[in-house]
Amino acid sequence: MADTEQNAPVDWNRMIIDEFRRNAGKVGGQFEGATLALLTFTGRRSGRERTTPVWYMTDADHIVVFGTNAGAERHPEWYLNVLAHPEVTVEVGTETYPARAVPLEGADRDRAFAEAERLAPVFTEYQTKIERTIPAVALHRVTG
Repeated sequence: MADTEQNAPVDWNRMIIDEFRRNAGKVGGQFEGATLALLTFTGRRSGRERTTPVWYMTDADHIVVFGTNAGAERHPEWYLNVLAHPEVTVEVGTETYPARAVPLEGADRDRAFAEAERLAPVFTEYQTKIERTIPAVALHRVTG
């Protein structure tokens, strides 16, 4: 892969992150009106802090994010990283808080994913074109 191709997703994410932070959590373009959060996590190999934009939905007292990777057959890197280091930071709008990432399994995952499909029908398209199960991760606010 050419160096510019490797950096393209990072640059694209950087533009979304910058717009999100400049506009109190609002972004335009294809994500206008979407519920986006910024998820900051620790790289499992590098140990470096990284941030990525993620679509989320609210579920009771926490939010849930999904490792769609835009329908790619591989899990997104952020998901693999939060499995290794579940202590994360979440930015929603102008609020920033520490959270613990907990993968949802079984009926809990299926219920959350069904709701995500209802809210964002593209999730159905993503899941039907791949073999892996798209993971759902609850982000529980850490207090105290």
